[in-house]
Amino acid sequence: MKLVEYPDREMMMMDLANTLAGELNSCLMRHDHASFAVPGGSTPGPMFDVLSGAHLDWARVHVMLTDERWVPEDHRRSNTGLLRRHLLQGRAAAAQYVPIRADTETPEEAIEALAEAIRPEMPVSVMLLGMGTDMHTASLFPGADRLADALAKDAPPLMAMRAPGAEEPRITLTAPVLTGAMSVHVLIAGADKRAALEQAQGLQPSEAPIALVLKDATVHWAA
Repeated sequence: MKLVEYPDREMMMMDLANTLAGELNSCLMRHDHASFAVPGGSTPGPMFDVLSGAHLDWARVHVMLTDERWVPEDHRRSNTGLLRRHLLQGRAAAAQYVPIRADTETPEEAIEALAEAIRPEMPVSVMLLGMGTDMHTASLFPGADRLADALAKDAPPLMAMRAPGAEEPRITLTAPVLTGAMSVHVLIAGADKRAALEQAQGLQPSEAPIALVLKDATVHWAA
């Protein structure tokens, strides 16, 4: 694990946006397209605002979420809504969005079709993950109903997930997608998440799902 510490969050967001843009550009120089997986939640919003203005051939960037809450796009907790407001704007509006949610009552009803759209994007070129204070990442929560299945080496790319810490059903990328990414970054902020990160380094993914990717990840942190 490589840990990058920043003096403040604003500098972290700007520097991380530049780093991700550079990696995406490098990928586009070698391949027809770059797949880019990103988290939802409130933390990455300011970074997305910066990244959306990057000079990239965005039309060749395929953007997907690492996980989604099974709520309508106009719901206040929708990661898709957040992504459209903050990343898929300006220059980045030209990016191809690969959805991991459909308008069905449950994720199980749509998961096969959604997974088929994810498979051509593997291995993910650049992946950005977040982490909760409970050490979950994507929607791989400690104690989730199908965590063991999602952590399996032969797990399908997408799985539905329900957990005590989640307010609604989720859909999430699974271990093979996360660990197979060509580049992995983790974005966290605050003393509580720094403490959780340090704790996770001594635990198994079944206890701390973020531990799944830490060995090869670059972690970006600011107080």
